[in-house]
Amino acid sequence: MTARWVVEEVRPNRNLNITWQPISLLVKNEPPAGSDYEAAAAFTHGLLRVMESVRKADGDDAVEKVYWDFASRIHHDKDRDFDIAAALINIGVDGSHAVAAVEETFEDEVRTRMAAGLALTGDDVGTPIIALDDDNGERVALFGPVITKVPSAEQSLKLWDGFVACAQTPGFWEVKRTRTQGPEFGERP
Repeated sequence: MTARWVVEEVRPNRNLNITWQPISLLVKNEPPAGSDYEAAAAFTHGLLRVMESVRKADGDDAVEKVYWDFASRIHHDKDRDFDIAAALINIGVDGSHAVAAVEETFEDEVRTRMAAGLALTGDDVGTPIIALDDDNGERVALFGPVITKVPSAEQSLKLWDGFVACAQTPGFWEVKRTRTQGPEFGERP
């Protein structure tokens, strides 16, 4: 939901350039072997490898295209075991990148990029992480915001501006309340 909020409501009104980076729940959470969660996390970890293969060949814009397709399949279609090569071909990306899901070729790249994000926030966070340059040109990042639906256009920009202010404030660490509802994904992008 945070990605959708940033792409649909914030980016067009705040002139953002977005570079999508991986965070692997398989690596981060180390789920118990054989659990359903491990299987799901392993599948999405493979998708991160595929995205790094696409990034190397086609650049960051192609990663966003792949991210949206994969996310829509998982969250809207509830398909957590789709044919990766067919999905890539369907959006005009070379299906041969699918092999990266089961090979180690892009493992170091996924872990290095993930570590760079966690170096900005610390390890006691999850996803999403948003990094930006503060007013002094220093890279800062925060975990969140975790949202369950995309706010109105006006509220989206207020939320973004507040998030940026928090991220740029030395000594700011956390804002949180208990989540009482699940995500409302809306129409499939």
